[in-house]
Amino acid sequence: MTESSSTAQHDELIKQLRGIRRIAINTCHGGFGLSWEAKMLYLELAGLTYTLEPQPDRDTQNRFGSRIIVNDLPWGEYSISRDDPALISVVNRLGSKANGNYASIKIVEIPPDVEWYIAEYDGKEWIAEKHRTWS
Repeated sequence: MTESSSTAQHDELIKQLRGIRRIAINTCHGGFGLSWEAKMLYLELAGLTYTLEPQPDRDTQNRFGSRIIVNDLPWGEYSISRDDPALISVVNRLGSKANGNYASIKIVEIPPDVEWYIAEYDGKEWIAEKHRTWS
């Protein structure tokens, strides 16, 4: 093991012990989306049982692939919590190959005690901290 990989492993362990949270966001205009390869890997890592069925028309089938069915309902990446460990693993493993057609996914690290939400403009996202408001 090289010194740099040992240092990287040490840094990773410290982050885990401190409880650093990792969240997947889309960093370009267009919107969050996963590639077909990323969807399949996510389903495998998450342990979800699924079936595939053809899309209703040929154009949709060619552009988006088969419809994914989980628990008898259509499934899409929009139902995944952005801090889901399986999603974070998919993005880390696949890198840019995890990106859907109009996405550029990045993992953002935040402190463990932050109450967060994903804010966006025209599909480009960022992590924002929740604040109290009164009217």
